[in-house]
Amino acid sequence: MTGDLALLTEAARRAGPVALRYWRKSPDTWEKPDGAGPVSAADLAVNDALESDLRAARPAYGWLSEESADDPARLGAERCFIIDPIDGTRAYLDGSPDFALSLAVAAAGRVVAGVVYLPAQDRLYAAAIDGAALCNGQPVRMSGRTQIEGATLLTARANLAPDHWRQGQPPPVQRKFRASLAWRLCLVAEGAYDAMLTTRPTWEWDIAAGSLIAARAGALVTDRHGAPLGFNRADPRTTGCIAASPAVHAGLRAGLLP
Repeated sequence: MTGDLALLTEAARRAGPVALRYWRKSPDTWEKPDGAGPVSAADLAVNDALESDLRAARPAYGWLSEESADDPARLGAERCFIIDPIDGTRAYLDGSPDFALSLAVAAAGRVVAGVVYLPAQDRLYAAAIDGAALCNGQPVRMSGRTQIEGATLLTARANLAPDHWRQGQPPPVQRKFRASLAWRLCLVAEGAYDAMLTTRPTWEWDIAAGSLIAARAGALVTDRHGAPLGFNRADPRTTGCIAASPAVHAGLRAGLLP
């Protein structure tokens, strides 16, 4: 690996031990304003480690992170880092190993390199826009399921509520759940599950790296309306996200209300 992907990989591996230093050690934790969820000293420490590493290596790149104040200067940068220091903070604080560091580089609205690292499991997913999706250096591929009936769908229970679906109920899928959105996308990429769905507005840092990894593994990845995802926007949120084989993606799209 060369260039941005190598940089993200090395930074993730260096920041992983920072996350583990606080894991299961009851770090200081508080709630973000407006019900945005918990944040801990660990989130900030990982963010600081990543920012120090990445911005020193690429000072001209913009910076968009869940745990940093947004700087509008990123919008004029040719490339921008998009970072979630700990995706799945609630799982992390509960002592679960199902949390991830999500690191991406976007250029002209597209993610061109992405890494999702689960330090407690030592699993590192990676992809560049012109390369294969990898897990711990080995190529991965989505399931390629050709029908939606019985598909395994990674999603929160709320996304299957009747008010999201044309028939008042979702298609006949098997719901599964993992706390980290970034990891859900990677699990689709490696074929462990057939699809992932989130219907609510979704922060770019949750899905930037994972969306590229899933796409390079063959998945169709869009917003909930079937439109391409865009990144490093003034409002860094997408209208949900779907990642699946084309057939399962079409089945989900057909059932969802606009």
